Amino acid sequence: MRPSSMAAAADSRSLAARRHRHGRAIAFCSRRRVATFALLAASATALLAVFSSSEPLLPPPPSVLVRLQQIQPTTHSSTPPPGPPSPTPPSPLDSASAGLIPNRADAKHRPLRGHEVAYWRMAPEEALRRVRKELDDAPAVSDDPELYSLLFRNVSIFKRSYELMERILKVYIYEDGRRPIFHTPELQGIYASEGWFMKLLEENRGFVTKDPSKAHLFYLPYSIRKLKLALYVPNSHNMRPLSLFLRDYVNDIAAKYPFWNRTRGRDHFLVACHDWGPYTTILHEELCKNTIKALCNADASEGIFIRGKDVSLPETTIKVPKRPLKYVGDGRPISQRSILAFYAGNMHGRVRPILNKHWGNDKDEDMKIYRRLPNRVSRTMSYVEHMRASKFCICPMGFEVNSPRIVEAIHAECVPVIIADNFVLPFEEVLDWSSFSVVVAEKDIPNLKNILLGISQRKYIRMHNCVRRLKKHFLWHAKPLKYDIFHMILHSIWFSRLNQIQQYQE
Repeated sequence: MRPSSMAAAADSRSLAARRHRHGRAIAFCSRRRVATFALLAASATALLAVFSSSEPLLPPPPSVLVRLQQIQPTTHSSTPPPGPPSPTPPSPLDSASAGLIPNRADAKHRPLRGHEVAYWRMAPEEALRRVRKELDDAPAVSDDPELYSLLFRNVSIFKRSYELMERILKVYIYEDGRRPIFHTPELQGIYASEGWFMKLLEENRGFVTKDPSKAHLFYLPYSIRKLKLALYVPNSHNMRPLSLFLRDYVNDIAAKYPFWNRTRGRDHFLVACHDWGPYTTILHEELCKNTIKALCNADASEGIFIRGKDVSLPETTIKVPKRPLKYVGDGRPISQRSILAFYAGNMHGRVRPILNKHWGNDKDEDMKIYRRLPNRVSRTMSYVEHMRASKFCICPMGFEVNSPRIVEAIHAECVPVIIADNFVLPFEEVLDWSSFSVVVAEKDIPNLKNILLGISQRKYIRMHNCVRRLKKHFLWHAKPLKYDIFHMILHSIWFSRLNQIQQYQE
């Protein structure tokens, strides 16, 4: 090929390449323009919809703002502009000024919807006052698949209160206190409730805050069981060293931090399951009278547990800490419950000897009341199997009003029969215990069988069904589940604080 022909061919290929690059640039610019017009049209439509409605004005979503900020005028130059690109200036609609709500985990933003209240913007006391008013207008709940309405005094108020607790509650846990009395949960035995609550709360990233200015509640993280082991002198019958220790601890945190003195301890709480829990608080007046005490020994007759302020803590027995549900099995249907009533255990306290006197020692074949389960009986049917084969499980008080048998009966889906005058039942502020239990006055023990036989078959079927539905609210899980016993205890403490807010407003 001649040189002139080769040059002409090269010029032709160069022209074609330039036309191709120019066509791609035009197409790219057209796509940018279409995207820009689409975003502007969407924004305009949203603004028109807002101005034509009665809802309060909300800013466009942050994703739209960022996209608009990224769109720059397109140049047709093939060479990039000199120097690094200038940073995008912060939008005045970002962050808090954009009306955004953080979620529980890490304050990621989402737009406010409708008439949602930005509780996170409020001071803790202001937020609680707002929540208390909102509960008065709680939306009606008619058929919730997670909540069986017959179990509750008012399922609508409970559901709304629980939702708001999950959404806004923040708890500050004091780091002060030496181990093992503090921050060392005991997870096994009949006093395990206080330990499991401590463990699960301290592990929780949603409810716990490191910023005390955001806290609605303050937790005193000690174990009354560990306190007894550390300070009590065996056989001394002297609890004063334990009470002095707690008094000095509270005085120390009141002097070190401003939080206690702001409310005189009304927004602080403790959780104690040992029988001595109430008595160790009496040497500090504000601790005893103002602090929310979650106690297994919830005796309203002694003047320490204050009904309506303090919380009745369920006493639960945990035998295998790594598997808290190991001995919780399925209950039997009513057709397989041939025993009318069952109890086996020690005969201490004021109630159990009377129970044994009237119904023990095989006095009645329908009433299986034993001092201890005899070997001749246990060889054929264990303690747990007796509960699962009984219609009613007798739960008499021991030295104090509380008993782990109430929760054991619920786990066995056996209707609990509670004999303990002045005992404030767990979660009584939200649960209707008459729907799934029988409360018998101590003076009526001689008439116990007639009381139980007086419950019609139709009513018993309803009560047994309620116990089955109730069971999930009394289960511990290594990772807490919605509406389980951890959340029910925390809700009781939260609900008590809300009631205090109302009380001190009136």
